[in-house]
Amino acid sequence: MSKLHLVFGGRVSDPQGTDFVDLHNLDMVGLFPDYKTAEKAWRAAAQRTVDDAEMKYVVVHLHKLLQPDSE
Repeated sequence: MSKLHLVFGGRVSDPQGTDFVDLHNLDMVGLFPDYKTAEKAWRAAAQRTVDDAEMKYVVVHLHKLLQPDSE
């Protein structure tokens, strides 16, 4: 199984948390086959909104959710 990663972001209620304010307006950056590629996309997306403290981008390790016992 490939190690899928999802990168997305949006406005959060607290910059230190991951409580996204409007789930209908999340910015879905994309799915990536490895962490290195996902991290590159995450950095690019986060850099575009670096001056907005309420915008947050995250990398989700989908492969860990799909097969939690595999690692």
